[in-house]
Amino acid sequence: MPFKRLSNGSALTFAIEVLLKKTSTSLQEQILALLQRTPSRVFRTKDIEKNLSIDKSEYANLRQTLQRMAAEDLINRQKANRFSAVARAAEKSGVLRVNSQGYGFVISEDGTEVFVSRKNMSTALHQDHVRVRLFAVSEGDHPEGQIVEILERARSQIVGTFRFGRRYAYVIPDNLKIQVDIVISAGKEKNAQEGQKVVAVIDEWEHAHLNPIGHITEVLGFADEAGVDVLSIARAFELDAAFPPAVRREAAAIAERSWVAEIEKRRDLREFLIFTIDPADAKDFDDAVSLEQIDSDRYRLGVHIADVSFFVPAESAIDREAQNRGTSVYLVDGVIPMLPPELSTDMCSLRQDEDRLCYSVLIELDAEAVVHSYEVAETVIRSKRRLTYEQAQGIIDGQTNDPLQTTLQEMHHLSQKLIANRKKRGAIDFDSLEVQIDLDEQGVPISLGPRQRLDSHRLIEEFMLLANECVARLGGQILPEQQQRTLPFVYRVHEKPDQDSVRALLELTAAFGVTAEMPSKLTPRFFQNLSQKFTGHAAETILQDAMIRTMMKAKYTVQPLGHFGLAYRYYSHFTSPIRRYPDLLLHRLLKSYQNNGEAPAIDSIEKKCQQASENEVRALEAERASVKLKQVEFIEQHVGDTFAGIISRIVNFGIFVQIPQFMIDGLIHVSELKDDYYLFEEKNYSLVGQNTGRRYRLGDRLMVQIVRVSRHERLIDFIPVDGDVEFKRKKKGKSR
Repeated sequence: MPFKRLSNGSALTFAIEVLLKKTSTSLQEQILALLQRTPSRVFRTKDIEKNLSIDKSEYANLRQTLQRMAAEDLINRQKANRFSAVARAAEKSGVLRVNSQGYGFVISEDGTEVFVSRKNMSTALHQDHVRVRLFAVSEGDHPEGQIVEILERARSQIVGTFRFGRRYAYVIPDNLKIQVDIVISAGKEKNAQEGQKVVAVIDEWEHAHLNPIGHITEVLGFADEAGVDVLSIARAFELDAAFPPAVRREAAAIAERSWVAEIEKRRDLREFLIFTIDPADAKDFDDAVSLEQIDSDRYRLGVHIADVSFFVPAESAIDREAQNRGTSVYLVDGVIPMLPPELSTDMCSLRQDEDRLCYSVLIELDAEAVVHSYEVAETVIRSKRRLTYEQAQGIIDGQTNDPLQTTLQEMHHLSQKLIANRKKRGAIDFDSLEVQIDLDEQGVPISLGPRQRLDSHRLIEEFMLLANECVARLGGQILPEQQQRTLPFVYRVHEKPDQDSVRALLELTAAFGVTAEMPSKLTPRFFQNLSQKFTGHAAETILQDAMIRTMMKAKYTVQPLGHFGLAYRYYSHFTSPIRRYPDLLLHRLLKSYQNNGEAPAIDSIEKKCQQASENEVRALEAERASVKLKQVEFIEQHVGDTFAGIISRIVNFGIFVQIPQFMIDGLIHVSELKDDYYLFEEKNYSLVGQNTGRRYRLGDRLMVQIVRVSRHERLIDFIPVDGDVEFKRKKKGKSR
């Protein structure tokens, strides 16, 4: 019988016995090719044997293969055991998204979502690029299909827990969306021990009813050893902090290169009051700021960005590696950088009291933060101070007598005006709360809660937004008249959400007591007003996150489609070339145009934009996974404790409850609601007791006790308890 999970030795033994009887894939391919060459013809088994020149000793194998292929609808079986090709049906290609229940959806290039049941998934895994054959479907129904080909695997390696069966070893994947264990070939265990985290590679997978066979490439260690948990996440997303030897050699050569002569070619800003503001633990400083008053009502704001493109030539080993990585990835316990440390934390980092090459955006604006002019120039700077956000906030608040006080307070004034101007345009405030996780020296979480947000954070963010917008406006202009063509540019775009998603959002917010009418025309201002209604609500975090999920995902492209959320006609990413590849790519394009260089092919830039967008999604998923892992590890210390919670989601099998002080969700399973038999009212977002009439609704507050925590599944189980609900007050920065 078919199987996937190998939970005990007997199942594993059975798995291997089935594997030993596997059917030759090459024979299946030959049969398909023969039938598809003449799709109208019906073949007897003898005809197929003759056409494929199959030896008589393999005749039984041929019959078994034909029967199996017919059972799987790969070929048609006619009367009297005759066979023909399956009529070609409508097909689509796209990315498979599997959920933890085993079924999934193929998201096609045209946006269609094709449902795929577990039995029709073949050997495809979560996020594989596949070809799906559609079934006949009634008009208006959700399309369903069967995966017929894996076009490209999403991953070359799988992280999981190593186990020994009675006769063979296997790996249980950490990713719950990969619901098949990997049998490890004898002698290829790499000396892994029972229960250790390992990296496995699939070598062969003959059939969906069988388990894949693979080998171990790396032993990460036991899950409770320091750093192994986050390292497992990095490997699962194929992220590697180490750089290839060729990249390190190039980086070392760059570090030894003299660039003194380059200083003479640039605008010298080393005497200006320029400084950086970053997190206390930052090592890569890719932006600095300055402000000078040029008359009673005019300022020149300088946003100075590390000139990575000077050090990293296009198509060099470093550039290719940066393109493949796409972005630096910030896990809870450290960063996996896009560039090697010789560049990211040394030559390109805008360190205090050191000369550095920059690409600066110099913006002239008035006291109301209205932009009057701007330019982009290659410069050399010397940062006078390295400030943390907390230090900058103290200076703004006048807590210390500092030489930077006047400048920082003027910057603060301008940043507040910029915020007000964006709000007037209707821009949405995406300022959702983030989690702050503090670790001890062994990487164990010791505190957990909402990250404090300061005016100094907003100050830097507003200046970066303004610089990005100014640079993006250049993309809407034309090259010098003698060329007369539009610039191939790298835009950061954010398209308008679809109306069905917005309607679903409003139904959800109404369940939390926040109502709004569906507008005839979707504008950023509508979402701005909706977001303001969430402020101060007990479920503010839940509602803000729901609104963000309703939005289209921002992406990179050569098309100037605008940024809906920020209410910008043009927007780009220019300010972080140390950690984002699109910024580095845009720097190169701008320099080429400023020097009357040739414009590259738009298709090549678009391909790089698409890759950068995909890498960004991977990085975000890895970062979220590391946060979730540490949240679960922290909450493990509180099993048996009781907390105030708020119902964030209701499904037919239970209630998800968020503990606001930890910003983490857990599940009350319906089996734990022992006072009644509860019915799920999907439209009303509630569970209702059949006898008592007691109702659990979205947004309801209740006390919960933590009864079980699973690090592997990253799940937390609650039970409801009686008691008054009191929330700890959230700490927020002054800007909030």
